[in-house]
Amino acid sequence: MTMKLIMNWDIKIGRDQEYFEFIVREWVPATQRLGLQTIGAWYSIYTRDTDQPRIMAEAITDDRDTMRNILRSPDWKRIQEKLKDYVENYTQKVVFTSGDFQI
Repeated sequence: MTMKLIMNWDIKIGRDQEYFEFIVREWVPATQRLGLQTIGAWYSIYTRDTDQPRIMAEAITDDRDTMRNILRSPDWKRIQEKLKDYVENYTQKVVFTSGDFQI
């Protein structure tokens, strides 16, 4: 069964340009090499609830074992640590895909 990784975060203040360069040049290619297929990314420019992250990204794998192996890999941990140089309030969760909108 297909698995979905849902990630949320905020860009650190003053790091916007560096963040976007890192995402395009390093993070997306690295996650794709690991086997994650990015299916969506959203950036909210306005939110009433300051407790909600402004970025949400989703990626899928074909099965649970693939997702588990990716999230346990040293390469995943390394690219996530680099991401955290640019973001804060990072959260992630893995869900079974249902074909419907999931949050």
